[in-house]
Amino acid sequence: MSLLIAVQHRDMTKFKDEILHIDKNIDVEIWPNVKHPDRVQFAVAWDHPKQIFQNYPNLKAVSSLGAGVDHLLSDNSIPETVHITRVVAPSLTDQMSDFVLTAVLNLFRNTERYVKQQQKGHWEKHKAYSKSELTIGIMGLGELGKAAAQRLIANGFNVKGWARTQKSIAGLATYSNNELTEFLNGANVLVCLLPLTSETDGILEIDLFKKLSQPAFLINAARGEHLVEEDLIYALDTGLINHAVLDVFPKEPLPESHAFWNRDKITITPHIASVTDPKEAATLIVENYKRLLSGMELLNAIDKKKGY
Repeated sequence: MSLLIAVQHRDMTKFKDEILHIDKNIDVEIWPNVKHPDRVQFAVAWDHPKQIFQNYPNLKAVSSLGAGVDHLLSDNSIPETVHITRVVAPSLTDQMSDFVLTAVLNLFRNTERYVKQQQKGHWEKHKAYSKSELTIGIMGLGELGKAAAQRLIANGFNVKGWARTQKSIAGLATYSNNELTEFLNGANVLVCLLPLTSETDGILEIDLFKKLSQPAFLINAARGEHLVEEDLIYALDTGLINHAVLDVFPKEPLPESHAFWNRDKITITPHIASVTDPKEAATLIVENYKRLLSGMELLNAIDKKKGY
């Protein structure tokens, strides 16, 4: 039995080394150099080539290398009988909370404007928003969203949250699927940390933007497909959105010719809000690999019908 690592465009040697450091007896193979496809029963995937899993007849489980699983659910070469899990690591949650807090602080304190002024040698002061003036709305209250909301609350911000199903989180006003309009009413800074499903694909669109309170800002650190890009450009041009912070895009790297690059009201980061640590992820992967061998329940298994 072997463990397969299927990741494109990245050297996964260090990740393999971390797995072997935990248990040197695990047979680890890195795609595309797979000597015994019939021995593969557990796979780890991210940005993997589509349809490759049809080559492994004894595959029993596939784990995402991160918190998102949409890349696995959209791959029909993974049989229905195969379990899908994800990596839910403390460092991923902590990084995302830091990213959201930093983005919010930069918006409140006009950091982006001051950076651009420095580049031009221009001295001008701008009014900073106080924490009591604006409300932050978190879309998605899973592990990442819940932690980000709690980090913001701990730093004195007004926060509320929305999820498809009702959540109960201490100190946080929460709204469920049929309360989206109520959630958006009064929200100024919209933070998207939703899983990508058929229901959330394209959820960040013009009608939603119109329901935000002014001034309005957007932070998307979930998936690029959540955002209708043309609607954001229109919202920025018409003043519906003052500024957007985007860490994720449908096509990555973001093409050099993309319209977002030349927009002063858009801050772009290259999908770095939450980056998997090989050592930490390896520990979780090995635990699930051994659970699979022992016939135990897998950690962080996802509900395929819900998509998360």
